[in-house]
Amino acid sequence: MGNLVVVGVDGSATSLAAVEAAAAAASRRGAELRVVHAEVPVKPRLAVPDPAARTLVHEAAEHAVRFAPDVVVTRSVVTGDVVNVLEIESRSADLIVVGSRGMGGIAGLLLGSTPVSLAARSHCPVMTVREGHPTSAGAGPVVLALDGSPDSDEAVDVAFAEAAQRHSDLVALHAWQPDDAPDGTAAEIADRMLAKSLASRSDTHPDVTTRRRPVEGQARDALLDASRTAQLLVVGARGRGGLAGLLLGSVSQTVMTRAHCPVVTVRRTA
Repeated sequence: MGNLVVVGVDGSATSLAAVEAAAAAASRRGAELRVVHAEVPVKPRLAVPDPAARTLVHEAAEHAVRFAPDVVVTRSVVTGDVVNVLEIESRSADLIVVGSRGMGGIAGLLLGSTPVSLAARSHCPVMTVREGHPTSAGAGPVVLALDGSPDSDEAVDVAFAEAAQRHSDLVALHAWQPDDAPDGTAAEIADRMLAKSLASRSDTHPDVTTRRRPVEGQARDALLDASRTAQLLVVGARGRGGLAGLLLGSVSQTVMTRAHCPVVTVRRTA
């Protein structure tokens, strides 16, 4: 991967919030920011970008520069399906940032199809942002969802890196239920799992203060509650209970939709 953050824009207010979050992320990383708009041509053989699309991308790039003057910003209008375009971009990026619902969003629809499909296919972590989300590093912790799945294990490194860049604490959360262990040791098992996951990475980030939070209850409820005071939530794309036919785990989809802070979804890639 290169030192690059990519943000997908479509002219919506949500994508403008994504631009701010992407600019802040690029500034923390010392990375270049690329503003990308994917345009599906009205006529299949017409591959000339609409002048309005160039204006849209230019305005988004200007907004990014105003928000983070230290960041080098480039822009691109690409003909093609938005998910395919951003999936290709993800092959050379450290992070892809998108709004959780764009111009095609329908009131009442849980989540636009682009973030879900992209998070299931991206070669790098995907950050989803909603209007009203804090886009710069704040006082809250980075919250990491852990459930022992391969994707959540991959998310540990991303969460530590984010916490280090933001100079924030890292809270590792695992939701447990009494029937997870019939002998009444479910909470202890959850805490040991959290400790093991954190210990393997703490040596590489000694400056990050970590806290373990085993919580009784449903994972989605615990994560949504934690997101109220977090500056970022990091989750694996699919947990242990994921069904093979689903693009993305149901918990991941829920927090991408309803969390009170930006969400980074991480998928283990080959």
